[in-house]
Amino acid sequence: MQNRTPRIPQEPVPIRAEPDAGLTAELTAVVTGARRRALRDGDRHIDTAHLLHSLIESDPGARAVFDGGAQLAKVLGYLVQRSIGYGLRWQGSVEDSGAVPVVTDPGAAVSDPGTEGWSPTAASAMAEARVRAARRGDGKAGGLDLLAALAADHECRAVAVLERAGVDAARLAARAVRASERG
Repeated sequence: MQNRTPRIPQEPVPIRAEPDAGLTAELTAVVTGARRRALRDGDRHIDTAHLLHSLIESDPGARAVFDGGAQLAKVLGYLVQRSIGYGLRWQGSVEDSGAVPVVTDPGAAVSDPGTEGWSPTAASAMAEARVRAARRGDGKAGGLDLLAALAADHECRAVAVLERAGVDAARLAARAVRASERG
């Protein structure tokens, strides 16, 4: 289905810097999907809602920790509505849960939160996913690591969507951690 809402033309800003070192191939695909979604939606930064949307669409392990198909459908419904109503207040703004300062220097290191093309909160979630994997002794972060990191940040856009859909984010984070520890 095509979005028929006219877009106000914005100067395109390339979403190019990737804090994606140390990710599984599957999670790298999630990041690629989030980048595509942000560009298509005319957003200047990949944010946590882009990551959540791509994660749910691409990762069966992440989908499995939700309370079934009805809950997933409701979350996806809100994520899809982002570009046609729900979430439009986010358009044109950078997500920042206050955990890290916004970095505007285009020469910033790729691993720095707030890297060009990423909201500080999304970059922080990616870093936290890597930390979670390292604690487990795994060299690469996977989808469940990212889902746990997203659901644990109660100030991020992904959690706003989850809560709007009736998902207990803390419970979801705990389930993602347990599932990732089981392998």
